[in-house]
Amino acid sequence: MAANVVLVTGVSGYLGGHLAARLAEDDSVERVIAVDTAAPSAGLTKLMGRAEYVRADVRNPLIGKVITRARVDTVVHASLTAHPAGPSGRTLHKEMNVIGTMQLLAACQRAPLVRKLVVKSSTAVYGASPRDPAMFTEDTAPAELPSTGYAKDNAEVEGYVRGFGRRRPDVDITTLRFANLIGPTVDTVLTRYFALPVVVPTVLGHDSRLQLLHVEDALSVLHRAVTGSASGTFNVAGDGVLLLSQAIRRAGRVPVSLPGPVVRPITSLFRGSRLVDFGPEQVRYLNYGRVVDTTRLKTVFGYPPKWTTRQAFDDYVRGRRLRPVLDPERLAAIERGLLHAVSVVR
Repeated sequence: MAANVVLVTGVSGYLGGHLAARLAEDDSVERVIAVDTAAPSAGLTKLMGRAEYVRADVRNPLIGKVITRARVDTVVHASLTAHPAGPSGRTLHKEMNVIGTMQLLAACQRAPLVRKLVVKSSTAVYGASPRDPAMFTEDTAPAELPSTGYAKDNAEVEGYVRGFGRRRPDVDITTLRFANLIGPTVDTVLTRYFALPVVVPTVLGHDSRLQLLHVEDALSVLHRAVTGSASGTFNVAGDGVLLLSQAIRRAGRVPVSLPGPVVRPITSLFRGSRLVDFGPEQVRYLNYGRVVDTTRLKTVFGYPPKWTTRQAFDDYVRGRRLRPVLDPERLAAIERGLLHAVSVVR
């Protein structure tokens, strides 16, 4: 079904705002309604062109009036966020992610013209566990259900979306499970982690596999989800993986492996200094990693990502102008010293 009037949530953020801009440039889309509680920046507003910004809160039932009055037929829920706002921002994120989704779905259910729903979710719904399979397909159940943070939010959101699908079987639903986003313009817990000054802590005995998604591929997938015909649930990630230790070195930082009990006070220090908003969810991900199968994305959805995990990470490093904090010989000497210290402790 062709999209005529598209409503996009979360347009003050990078993904939502740039998606609205792309849709505004697409002649096949008649009208773009850009919704958020905060106005986009001046630069983003200019980029969005003919998209119409409406200040509205998806947690408020009044969002239903926006959808009905504008005769919206396609809704893109792109406002789910794990943006690192510090511990005090977690309650607000929970409200925006879960309560906001519930109200938006209720509004869509009452709007008879809505025929397509696109939801930006995350591969975080699979959790991170030592009992995970080597690769998750869209039908794989997590070994351990996410119990905290953004991962739990996404799991709850997907449950509400499935319920909406049962109540409105006439609506085409596309759920996009994005791997961790990366790129020069991305600000997340992970990008801040790799940009820590000099030393990047890891947990002793763990070297997780990371699979990443370039933000440009994420935007292309969202655009195609709106204008294309494929529906269903899709893992979205770049090909290949990077080991955590490889990624830290590619960012020019020094990996320092610490015993598990030492990591918690270190991460608390980072949260207090606002360097990185570390929580249990992030620590588990960095311990065990997560890799997903993207066959369905390529064959059913019809989009092979243009950036591999390694290429996406290297573009982030170039864009952030991260430089090695130590020359390779000095780094090798530090690593030998750390390994010697660990062997003496044992």
